[in-house]
Amino acid sequence: MAGLFSVPPRANGFREKSRSPNGIPLFSSSAIHEKRSRYAASWTVPIHIPIPGVPGRSLRVPVPNLAAVHHMSVTHFGRRRGTLMLLVACVAAVVTVFSLAQRVRTSRKQWSAPLFTGEPSTLVFEREDLQQVWQWEIASGHYPSSREVPRPIRLTAAPLNPALPPKKVAKIPSRYRPPGASVTHTVGHGAKRVYLDNQSRPPHVEYPPRPVPGSVADMDVIMDLCDFSTEKYVRDCLEVLRLSGGLDNGKRVRRGKFDEWRYIFVEEGEVNTNVQPEPVEPVHTYNNLAQASSSADPNAGLQRKPKVEWESAIRLPATLVHHPYHTLPSTCDPENQRLFHMFWTGPFTDKPYLALLSFLFTQNVRLHLHEEDPDAVVCRPQFWMWVNPGPAAAVPNPNARHDMFEQLKSNPWASPFLHPRFKDVIMFKMWNTTEQLDGVPEIKDEWRALKDTLFNSGGHIVSVRQDDSESESSESSESSTLSGSASAAETAASKVKSSTGENDALKFVGSKSADSYDRLSVILSDMARFILCHRFGGVYLDADTIFLRDWEELWGWKGAFAYRWSRLENYNTAVLRMNKGSALGTFLFRTALKNGLDFHPMTVSKYTKDAYLEPLLLRLPDALFDSAWLNTENYQRDRPPQPYFTQFGDFFDTPSSSGAAPAALGFEGFFRGAYSYHFHNFWWKPFDASRNWPDLGSRFIEGERQARLNLNLANNVTNPEHIPPEEHVADDKRDLDWATVLKRTFEAYIRGERPNMYGEWLEW
Repeated sequence: MAGLFSVPPRANGFREKSRSPNGIPLFSSSAIHEKRSRYAASWTVPIHIPIPGVPGRSLRVPVPNLAAVHHMSVTHFGRRRGTLMLLVACVAAVVTVFSLAQRVRTSRKQWSAPLFTGEPSTLVFEREDLQQVWQWEIASGHYPSSREVPRPIRLTAAPLNPALPPKKVAKIPSRYRPPGASVTHTVGHGAKRVYLDNQSRPPHVEYPPRPVPGSVADMDVIMDLCDFSTEKYVRDCLEVLRLSGGLDNGKRVRRGKFDEWRYIFVEEGEVNTNVQPEPVEPVHTYNNLAQASSSADPNAGLQRKPKVEWESAIRLPATLVHHPYHTLPSTCDPENQRLFHMFWTGPFTDKPYLALLSFLFTQNVRLHLHEEDPDAVVCRPQFWMWVNPGPAAAVPNPNARHDMFEQLKSNPWASPFLHPRFKDVIMFKMWNTTEQLDGVPEIKDEWRALKDTLFNSGGHIVSVRQDDSESESSESSESSTLSGSASAAETAASKVKSSTGENDALKFVGSKSADSYDRLSVILSDMARFILCHRFGGVYLDADTIFLRDWEELWGWKGAFAYRWSRLENYNTAVLRMNKGSALGTFLFRTALKNGLDFHPMTVSKYTKDAYLEPLLLRLPDALFDSAWLNTENYQRDRPPQPYFTQFGDFFDTPSSSGAAPAALGFEGFFRGAYSYHFHNFWWKPFDASRNWPDLGSRFIEGERQARLNLNLANNVTNPEHIPPEEHVADDKRDLDWATVLKRTFEAYIRGERPNMYGEWLEW
């Protein structure tokens, strides 16, 4: 019977059958062997994986062809030896993979970004030093958060946290803790927190109330309600901020309890100094080999910067003592001065002018009280405007300070703030790069080695080189002070030549257009903000920032913070809060020194990420300081905040489709709830194109006349009498832009035509 279905052998030596006894076609076995032969010649074999959600489609994935490997080994070494060698190779591969996995599991390694992005690590501190930084900041009251300490820090005992109220934490005995576990919580022993409902009460509902002195913003609550990474909307965040902050005065339309939205609290009681730290518990490991490996390498799991040795043991001052506000002997905390810093290069313009006006309009500077009133000096914040009069790389002359104030007096945008009424709240200070760098203990003896590449931000280095003929004279002036001759770095900076061989861009004083951008001053400001905050404490703000509300509760939060870079998990240091002489500051400056003194916010993000210190420099949601950013990058446009900007230029040139909003809603309708607004450069765009001068009334009329004369000269308009012409409302722009409305609102307060945002009238 078999012969009935047999077919003659084919040339390849295999028989094939055409049909089975029941007539169903049979496929030749030779086809199978042909496929095997074809795949044996290839080193990979395709497999098809179904794509979920796409019926009938699959993903073709090549995998190693074991048949080809076996065929090659048998061909070269014979059937027995080839098979044996193949088995040995497979066993070796399995052992290698298992060893790598065991090493990762033993050290509980947390793979950092450089392993995936290809960027080298920036870390120069050992684990013991990182532990000391964490312990110093917590003990000093700079971590008022219940969020976990990163596990790779490997704390073996829970630190006492004086800025956190007591809270019951489930204590897991050592024998029940997961293998390799470390302590990630802190033990609160601080004052009790009472959350506030700070709103205006009838009949006084025309203006919002000032924040309660000593109140604190709970950043844990803000992160829960506003964090972009958890898909929270800027619009919703601003509603929470203004409702709990009392900025919805007389307009509260929400009904019901809103306890979960309360983020402002005051501390009651005192810090319990009798609390004892939890005893040290041993950290379990997987096996004796892992324990030996861990003890042999205390830095296991940390990625050190290539070709750089570990830093010597970090030197930190004594920890600070955390005092709740109500226990302070005076209205101000000497360890937590309320200083705002801003850096400006070149002559004053309307940009720092508006920043200072918004400061006076929103912050509790007590100008509504007479100077002799005792309450007039109740912990007033100060604004320190740091001025670099010429180009960032210019050499200051011996009379630089005197010349700076003479220029400020003659500048119509700056001269109003030299009025004696503002002398205790606005201070102009001279910036000197050498003096400032020498004032940072962590780098004062080493930064000069980097003077040729001092201007470095994000890897963009402007080369600073000296002529050999002048190197000797430059060295002799390294120790000069602000009033003396130029220092070595500043003299070198004056000789700057870029990689293209030209230094025209280094001569810019301010940015007059998108094509003539003062990039060198921007690079210098990236470093200046960290120097100022570390030396003096306080908050640094970019000059393209406008205050929108009182920062009282932000001062109450004693931790360091910046804010999120839009959709990216990086810092934007346009707002930077740091504590004076902190352990975090020491870490940042020593790390930056070993990374080219690079203080670009993206680079700083790597510093903290590589060292697991990100929670110590909290990355707040940009809704608090930069509410339009996500919209300008095409995010959250389905539910945008008010106003709705699709690009930052809309602030200066508001589209006609929404041009009715600025004049109709006014200051109260501009990102209500946010603490400030960052308009991202546009230095060359006037806030008020039709009235591009300081409009502060008769008290400052001379400055206004000078500004208008300068404007006429620039436009080739002659006015021999130097008298401003009579104005008519019909000559004004029909649809006012948001920038114009804010400028005119702040100016009306100085003129005495309206109170500030809290209903307080300026008392001259």
